[in-house]
Amino acid sequence: MGSFDLSVLFFLQMACILATCKAMGWLFARLGQSQVVSEMIAGVALGPSLLGWLWPAGSAWLFPAESKPILFAVAQLGLVLYMFLIGCELDLETLRAKMGAAASVSLAGILAPFALGTGLAIYLHELPGFFASSMSTAQAMLFMGAAMSITAFPMLARIIHEQGLSKTALGSLALTAGALDDAAAWCVLAVVLASFQQNIMIAVVALAGSVAYALLCWFGIAPLMKRWSRSMEQTGQLSTSALATVLMLVVMGAWFTDTIQIYAVFGAFLMGVAMPRGVLTQSLHAQIYPLTTAFLLPVFFIYSGLNTQIGLLNSPGMWLIAVAVLLCAVLGKGAACYAAARWHGFGQREALGVGALMNARGLMELIILNIGLQSGIIQAPLFAIMVLMAVVTTLMATPIFSWLYPRDQRAAPPLL
Repeated sequence: MGSFDLSVLFFLQMACILATCKAMGWLFARLGQSQVVSEMIAGVALGPSLLGWLWPAGSAWLFPAESKPILFAVAQLGLVLYMFLIGCELDLETLRAKMGAAASVSLAGILAPFALGTGLAIYLHELPGFFASSMSTAQAMLFMGAAMSITAFPMLARIIHEQGLSKTALGSLALTAGALDDAAAWCVLAVVLASFQQNIMIAVVALAGSVAYALLCWFGIAPLMKRWSRSMEQTGQLSTSALATVLMLVVMGAWFTDTIQIYAVFGAFLMGVAMPRGVLTQSLHAQIYPLTTAFLLPVFFIYSGLNTQIGLLNSPGMWLIAVAVLLCAVLGKGAACYAAARWHGFGQREALGVGALMNARGLMELIILNIGLQSGIIQAPLFAIMVLMAVVTTLMATPIFSWLYPRDQRAAPPLL
């Protein structure tokens, strides 16, 4: 296919992606699931696991290998804008207020799944087809531990908002703990990538660059944006020129963190955290969020689905490994976070709610798995197993939470 043919095909791909996500969204909404769950399932359905299995020729024509770089670029843009918006919505005051309890829950939610993940990696590293042949056991342990420890922070924020618990102690605790969890998991991933490429300078540049970038955002960009936004407080709106300036900052931040191998999503997220709350962030959300979530972000889920081959789990042994990974994920994350919340004085129901929310992997798991696959750290069978785990743990979150908190109890006052 020539470049012209690919550009024409792209529009048909987008139409199929949006139609599938819309259909899945309609179906899963009636099952009480959030939109992100339906998009994860849509990605698997359009990939080799379903469409490629039912109609191999049609799948190969609609999603040829040459078109994947285009889809990847669009997926990255959607992901960067979405994580920027998540950063804009992070409640820093709540984060500070709940730091103590959140740190304990976060630590429990990291250590337990990390330990179980490293144990699985020791076993899987000896089997062919899971990790790259050049990976050491220690490297495999670190990657698997990080992948098992991740929390679906963007989805967690969406569920808490949808359930009307943003201002409760439960919502604040889960959001803060989720943010800390993901930050720790991504630091471990940076170490894995550095050691995998056998270049300690990669880790040094990544860590030093990320600290420098965070300081720039906090002490440089944030004060400037605060002064700049005062004029918007008077007009009550964000001009096209101002929007272009903000977007330029976002993509520059994404470029920098991608260059130092911390990955683009964190540059965008920290840039969002630096934005002053008020008219600016409200206007950014109103102008960027609909297009990002309805048009760009679904491409990321489809791109992940195109790399997921559930058909590789073609033996009882493979399915036993998949079940073991799922059990370790649920017990390590959900049970550990529940125990930590109980230790901090949360009631039985609230602690179970924390465990259910923290156990969901969702979008962040798919990001870390795609990085592992593209970097050559993991192979297709392990990618499929981990995607399946991410889908199941994400599917579990909303039904459990709805059972714990029926609709007539969601407008309750703060839990603590």
